[in-house]
Amino acid sequence: MNHRPHTNHTRAALLMVGSTLGFGLMAIFIRLASKTVPTWEVAFFRNAFGFLALLPILALPALRQPKPAAALAASVRTTQLPRYLLRTAIGIVSMFCGFWAIAHLPLALAISLTYSSPIFVTLAAIVMLGEKVRARRWSAVALGFLGVLIIVHPWSHAFSAGSLVAVAAAMLSALVAIQIKQLSAIDKADTIVFWTYALWVPMSLLPALWVWQWPSGITWLWLLATGMMGTLGQLLWTRALKLGDVSALTPISFMQLPVVTFAGWLLFNETVDANTLIGAGIILSSTFYIAHREAVLARKAATGAPCEAKLPGE
Repeated sequence: MNHRPHTNHTRAALLMVGSTLGFGLMAIFIRLASKTVPTWEVAFFRNAFGFLALLPILALPALRQPKPAAALAASVRTTQLPRYLLRTAIGIVSMFCGFWAIAHLPLALAISLTYSSPIFVTLAAIVMLGEKVRARRWSAVALGFLGVLIIVHPWSHAFSAGSLVAVAAAMLSALVAIQIKQLSAIDKADTIVFWTYALWVPMSLLPALWVWQWPSGITWLWLLATGMMGTLGQLLWTRALKLGDVSALTPISFMQLPVVTFAGWLLFNETVDANTLIGAGIILSSTFYIAHREAVLARKAATGAPCEAKLPGE
């Protein structure tokens, strides 16, 4: 009896749990570091320490080759540098928005709004990739927007314009996701990761210099942990998706919300209001359905099944 598929699903689930915890801890460390260091500077150190953690991992396969230097150069060679510049420029703005939201908004609210990114990815795919979206996914997108509105509640006197920064981070993240999808058709995953970090470091340094304050004491630990946890989360996430089904793994990633909510209560004396709970539930449901339909269509395309005929409500 072949137990390999079951083993792969288990490994994928464990990798996604690790990724989720990594990203959750990164958000907590961002908040801790932001108490004494400006947000732009936190973003720079996240990228710098993350890049240092990533380099040995990227270099390891090349070191096993007869000519390591040539193998490493070949693994990161690209002809798409202008596209990487655009992708990383949008990505760094998205990062700044996301870090600012984590530093200044309740953690549960900031993280809940970041989960709306797949909603914007669906819309961006229509415009930028010409993808066809039918009734069921349109319904999921509309439901997701309803969740965002409930969390932001712009009709209320309690509305905070800062919540729109978190929404902007999700929207820009969606554009980055589409660009990565386009680049992945040309370059390998390691090439994309290398150039993303290699450009992010100087891009995030320039604005950080305007507000630079040398970290001190335990803040260095928070900054180092931010970079390490961010890189760890990304690596585990990509490996999980290689082994498992995105529709099965997406709900696991939702564990990040209770983790940061508990941390917000324990470390920062934050509470969660009803709007955030209700809106987060709606966004997570919408995100899960979108991920599920994407996985179904991908499997249909891989097997050559006629998606249009079998999915009339998509």
